[in-house]
Amino acid sequence: MKLINYGIKLSVLLATVAIASVINTAAYAQQAPPIFGDIEIGDKFEPDPMRVRGMSGGSIPGEEITGTKDTPTGPCTGFFDELPDHILKLNTDFEYLKLVAQSSSDITVIIKGPGGTWCNDDFEGSNPGIVGKWLRGEYKVWFGSFRKDNTVPYFMDITQTEK
Repeated sequence: MKLINYGIKLSVLLATVAIASVINTAAYAQQAPPIFGDIEIGDKFEPDPMRVRGMSGGSIPGEEITGTKDTPTGPCTGFFDELPDHILKLNTDFEYLKLVAQSSSDITVIIKGPGGTWCNDDFEGSNPGIVGKWLRGEYKVWFGSFRKDNTVPYFMDITQTEK
């Protein structure tokens, strides 16, 4: 009889562990930001900051994407993929919007959209970013690395909250 009770207890314990594992995996999957996600936002978007992730880098020099070496927000340095990493669609004008990337390596950004092209390298430490007034429309966003064909993971945060 003891052996049967032990077997039942062991089966219940294993089933509990399996269910808990599935629940934790599902919860993590819901919390992990999308990779190479396109973003569409309007006024007072949630969550704020909005986060997506990706891999920077490519083989095309920034100058080839932008047609210039510099913009008012910084140099167009680094190597990028031909296609943008993200498409950011703004459904309204923003008096203040901040886009910043976080990475363990030094990366760079190019943004092309309504009103122009912006490049940046070291906005916050070695992390690139752009802040200011943004017009309604579609923006193409590329993240680059300083070595050709070197990929680096990053998180991109977008916020309308001035901090």
